[in-house]
Amino acid sequence: MKLATLRDGTRDGSLIVVKSDGSAYASATDIAPTMQAALDRWDEVEPKLQARAAALEAGEVEGQPVDTTKLHSPLPRAYEWIDGSAYINHIVLVRKARNAEPPATLETDPLVYQGGSGVLLGPTEDIRVPNFDWGVDFEAEVAVILGDTPRGVSKEEAGEHVKLIMLVNDVTFRNLIPAELAKSFGFFQSKPATAFAPFAVTPDELGDAWKEGRIHLPLLTDYNGEKFGDPDAGPEMHFSFLDLIAHVAKTRSFTAGTILGSGTISNEDRSRGSSCLAEKRMLEKIDSGEFVTPFMKAGDTVHIRMLDEDGNNIFGSIEQKVVAGD
Repeated sequence: MKLATLRDGTRDGSLIVVKSDGSAYASATDIAPTMQAALDRWDEVEPKLQARAAALEAGEVEGQPVDTTKLHSPLPRAYEWIDGSAYINHIVLVRKARNAEPPATLETDPLVYQGGSGVLLGPTEDIRVPNFDWGVDFEAEVAVILGDTPRGVSKEEAGEHVKLIMLVNDVTFRNLIPAELAKSFGFFQSKPATAFAPFAVTPDELGDAWKEGRIHLPLLTDYNGEKFGDPDAGPEMHFSFLDLIAHVAKTRSFTAGTILGSGTISNEDRSRGSSCLAEKRMLEKIDSGEFVTPFMKAGDTVHIRMLDEDGNNIFGSIEQKVVAGD
């Protein structure tokens, strides 16, 4: 099942169900007015939403054509946005880029930070940049939306709390990171509003590609209209979403509507490219001693998507342009 949020002039938009091929939608506000409202009563409303989705597929309810420019992020705001860093290759490379050593617990203890969740960007919203000296970068990721998740949940129990899956562009101001981390208090100004692909899907929509808390499909990123990377999101995700959920829930519970990200998708195989500029720059530095690729500038575009084995665009696309301004 695919769900999305239609812009309707309100802060949280209106819940819709979307055909599997992403071509048409039907309102679901009679079942739950918003995505958050559905998550709050998930056990009650999911069967009704599944039935509405099936009726849309069968042509039993009238569908309207999907226009992604009229869609919010699936959750226009969320109770929490937690991002991990589950791909060790990415951690090693970006740490090298800022002359920092990987943590001693690199392979045993996941890295996570808590980002801003009060304003989340829709799939086609511009990346607005007040100062390009901040070093603008994209980061292509996957994420899950959790239902109510108790403190102390085990890895074995974690999967039942994954309700929906999404794609992410975790925009980063790279040049602000070193000074922030030097204070030993984490990211803040270096992490502006995050963008999400238009469709949030239930795990069953991914079929065999969703297993053991990982998506086993390539994540495709085009930068300024050219292929930038297609790393596989599955095999090199050192910490699965099940691991990440157990880690973040060690000391506290989480409410329905919490978003948990994977961190930037990264493969050791260089032929798969990268999912962010920082990785590409670090590889250039390793090979030539110099950073060659600049960070993003006004007019640059990024396109992020994931296709199934039949070439269908599962989550829809994140298609953003960088613009100057507040």
